[in-house]
Amino acid sequence: MRQAWISQRVITPMAEHPAAVLVEDGIILDVCGISAVPSDAHIRDVGELPLMPGLVDSHVHINEPGRTDWEGFETATRAAAAGGYTTLIDMPLNCLPETTTVAALEAKRAAAQGKCRVDWMSWGGAVDGNADHLQPLANAGVPGYKCFLVYPGCEGFTSIDAANLEAALPILAQTGLPLLVHAELQGPIDAAGLALPNAENPAWRQYATYLASRPDEAELAAIAMLIDLCRRYRFRLHIVHLATAQAVEMLRSAKAKGLPITVETCPHYLHLYAEAIADGATEFKCAPPVRSQANREALWKALAAGVIDLVATDHSPCPPAMKRKEDGRFNTAWGGIASLSTALPVMWTEAQARGFTLRDIARWMSGAPAALAGLRHRVGGIEPGRDANFILFDPDAETIVTEDLLHYRHKVSPYMGEQLRGRVRETVLRGHTVYADGNFPGDNRGLEYKR
Repeated sequence: MRQAWISQRVITPMAEHPAAVLVEDGIILDVCGISAVPSDAHIRDVGELPLMPGLVDSHVHINEPGRTDWEGFETATRAAAAGGYTTLIDMPLNCLPETTTVAALEAKRAAAQGKCRVDWMSWGGAVDGNADHLQPLANAGVPGYKCFLVYPGCEGFTSIDAANLEAALPILAQTGLPLLVHAELQGPIDAAGLALPNAENPAWRQYATYLASRPDEAELAAIAMLIDLCRRYRFRLHIVHLATAQAVEMLRSAKAKGLPITVETCPHYLHLYAEAIADGATEFKCAPPVRSQANREALWKALAAGVIDLVATDHSPCPPAMKRKEDGRFNTAWGGIASLSTALPVMWTEAQARGFTLRDIARWMSGAPAALAGLRHRVGGIEPGRDANFILFDPDAETIVTEDLLHYRHKVSPYMGEQLRGRVRETVLRGHTVYADGNFPGDNRGLEYKR
């Protein structure tokens, strides 16, 4: 059955304008004038409610198989649908086995069967000693690889040292796929630890102590090294969750020289700031850490200038006990922020206050992440030939973050109780509603994309 989705505010890559989006068999046929809607189309007129492309999150920790008690496909994709996301790209760690071989990728595919409310993909992992697995993972359909330059927090997914990284880079360059890098180096972190006040017994309940223990220098040294490697090997480099604005100028310069570099940051770095984080508030812990208010504003300027290309959640949940709220020690608490259900209103709250538009949001949170994952021909924009993935977003609604809005497994959030701007009213996957005002109609329709 042919559908016509009509809105006075259709958000396309080129404009925001009144239009009808024609859909058949889950694919966008055309974006046309409202008067041009065929007489046989089933019409859904949403009035002034903006019709936006479904969001794409290129940085999600689903944790299944192996740590489904942390999250899992069922709960992660429900939270995604409620948050306006129609495509998730899963990180290769925190699951067991880690996605560093084709066999592990197949185990993840088996675990996802029948559980997904939205579509998904999986990054491969680049770790010490798995260079021989990189091309087979590409052949099996991963859109790229993730690596860490520091200990990632899980024993099974090793950081990659300089020798193993250089051994892998010619293979990565040949695949043409991006390498997503957690860009911190251990040396500056070790030096910062020795320099902490009362270094023998630091005041780990104080957020200022944790912030000092993960200094800007750790990111700066890593990014400088990676830019040099990118220049030498010409591989596609993607910096995940940029937290320090001090790196912006070197990234701007590298991109201006034509190096194939893209950069992401996260909603928490664009909304939160260190001066407002209370001692013991371990729900705010992430790595790299949330930095100063001035740093936050500089990240917004870099996003506006295009030095930062996209915004991804780094949705990284854990069982509540791992946040160590009983003692509030930042050194032992799990570092990760879960935000699939709240990322869009968090971003819109900040973006609209700075004069940005829903087209900017669609570019940062849909189009650019889709391009990173090689999915631009399928998702990321309301254009003919792409999947009919939409959200109906009310930009003027007020959202107070409560547990019932957090559809992921464990109801932990640094945004709890905040009043935010905007609310997802409906999420549509290939023409079918998968979320509507707190309800999840229909079956689990989510599929795996393969490159």
